[in-house]
Amino acid sequence: MPLISSLFRASCALQHLLLIVLFGSCCTTSAFAAYRLPPQQQGQGQQDLESEYQQQLEALRAELQRAMPAVSDRKKAAFLKAIAAEKEAEAASKAAQQSNGKVATAEALVGHAKGKWIGGADRGIQKAKAQLESASTAEERTAALKELVKWQDNRKEGMKALKERQAALVKAKREQPKLKRAAKAAASALKKAEARAARALNGLGLRTKLAQDTLDARLAKFIVLSESTPQKLAAFARQGSAQRQLVDRLLADSDLMLQMVVADGAKDAAYGRAMEIYTQIQSLSKRAHEGPLQRLAVAVALEHAVAISQRNPVAASDAPATIDPVARYKHYEEAFLTGELDPCFGRLSGWDYRMVVDGSEPDEILGWGREMLQSYRPDHIYTKDYRWRYVAAVRTDIRYGSQDNKHDKPELQFFQNILMNGGVCGRRAFFGRFLLRAFGVPTTARPQRGHAALAHWTPDGWVVCLGAGWGGGWTKTRYRMDLDFLATTQARRDQAGYLQVKRAQWLGDVAKEKRVFGLLSGTPGFWYGVSLYRQRQIVADSKAVTLEAVGTELGEAEDLHGKYAAEAAEVTESDRQINVDSEGVITIPAVACSKPAKSNGKVIFMPSNLGGKQLHYGRNGRGQDIEYTFDVATAGAYTLTARVASASWQQHLEGSVNGAAQSFDIELPHTVGLWGESDPVQIELIAGRNVIKFRHKSDGHAKGFSIKDFVLKPKS
Repeated sequence: MPLISSLFRASCALQHLLLIVLFGSCCTTSAFAAYRLPPQQQGQGQQDLESEYQQQLEALRAELQRAMPAVSDRKKAAFLKAIAAEKEAEAASKAAQQSNGKVATAEALVGHAKGKWIGGADRGIQKAKAQLESASTAEERTAALKELVKWQDNRKEGMKALKERQAALVKAKREQPKLKRAAKAAASALKKAEARAARALNGLGLRTKLAQDTLDARLAKFIVLSESTPQKLAAFARQGSAQRQLVDRLLADSDLMLQMVVADGAKDAAYGRAMEIYTQIQSLSKRAHEGPLQRLAVAVALEHAVAISQRNPVAASDAPATIDPVARYKHYEEAFLTGELDPCFGRLSGWDYRMVVDGSEPDEILGWGREMLQSYRPDHIYTKDYRWRYVAAVRTDIRYGSQDNKHDKPELQFFQNILMNGGVCGRRAFFGRFLLRAFGVPTTARPQRGHAALAHWTPDGWVVCLGAGWGGGWTKTRYRMDLDFLATTQARRDQAGYLQVKRAQWLGDVAKEKRVFGLLSGTPGFWYGVSLYRQRQIVADSKAVTLEAVGTELGEAEDLHGKYAAEAAEVTESDRQINVDSEGVITIPAVACSKPAKSNGKVIFMPSNLGGKQLHYGRNGRGQDIEYTFDVATAGAYTLTARVASASWQQHLEGSVNGAAQSFDIELPHTVGLWGESDPVQIELIAGRNVIKFRHKSDGHAKGFSIKDFVLKPKS
């Protein structure tokens, strides 16, 4: 019986091998249809499947343990000791640096006592004295006296605190030379400890062995089996013969498994569902079999292995509850092939793509995001500053504050409402990440204490936007501390080198070590220690530059003073050409204004996705008039319309013709950032030279808008 069982398993393996030879490792409809489980296996029970996968897992573990690079116990102990010593030195250096900051802390406390505490009390005393002098009734005098006593007592407390804080400052200054020496010595000790750890790592002699790929196929399969667990994998396979075939195909495809685990594996280790999504995508699209779109297919499969809830408009009660992963892939494939995504999209890794495709917004909203920015603020697309590309819309157009959030419309999606009504740090960071995803740029949340910020990919490395710099927060990834996340992004730029990091991690899993994915995330065991210290070497050897955070001061504020100047476009005579057709219809390009004649920060001329140029009137444009001077052949009544892209509601253009006292009003339609046309208004023009002046008005808070052109049609 054992012989028959062995022959049966060998026969199954041979069938698998034949399928791979005939159809390759990628999943196609024809190959999928060609493979059928033998009748004996179609009815295989849950326990049998789980036992089979468990046996494979244990066999792989035993095989890998025998094949693991040999390291003497002495060298292992020396390396682990060096790691522990570095941790101690790091803690000592941090404590010394904090102590060295006592003078700055004491100075800040003294300043607070003088300014806010005592200064505030002095202002309160002056106000109470003024109220006392102006009091006309006994009740007013009593109230003023009560206020005066309160502020006088407050001042006494402030003076007492100031005395104590000044004494603490004197003491801190007296100790500062010693604290500086201690901090310097601790920093030096830390550098020496880091050097010893590096030497201990090199002494292990593992670099050459970790650079070899001989164990990759077995390691990848081991990780898939161990992460998913035989129980979960069997539960998926037991759903039906199609699911069983998917699991078998995955476990037979070494290249695909390796690609998956390098990209950090399936969400919640749902590898069966990931394989199901991947197969569906490859059946749908021939382009998903190679290159960037194959990597994209893997990323979608891994990230959507657990369904992502879809954030629909409140009024869309019948909309799908979750994101369709195949439709999500198709959306990005089409956008990529039509050139709508960032030019660097095609060079991203599968791991990078995961942080593009993981949004909760419907696919049509991703499309809206691209079209909106192309229409409304194209300058944020063509800017050369990758740190602010796309996401700069937060600083220019998302008003800080939650007071207008009550006006969110149920028929609009979450991000459309943010564009309309603004928000505080959370909504602004969400909107920035949404725009980045819409254009195919990897991004992740990078919260910090009491504040929401974001981080995103650039060709020069990852950057924090709208928050404190690296080291000031964390991420919602397996690399929890933001510096650990940064380190892996920097190491991953060296694809071959980073495989050494992953191999060491996988060997740590074989050895049943606790998973530690960052030097700040815990104390690693031997192999995880090797992975993290090798990663640090890779980053150092690459001379990776850590980008400084941008928009730190805008985290809880907004840019209305033009600190970040928009990139204006040069306007040619052709762009300014006013056209009159055979029926006397006059089309005036918005950039043909006589005042202002060029971009000035409040009014910006920029390329238009409709061709030519367009004029953008910024949120800081209050008080800026726009004038148009043009000739008319025939006097009379004309209807005036404007082609506009507006981000919000309650916006108007108040106009006047030839200096007339009577004005007219153009209500700008709320186009949600897309191109639309205003309702016509009637004006009177004279024969010859005419001047129309516009001024922006708002029923609420000032919002920006873009204008492509004005059209004047003769009334007759």
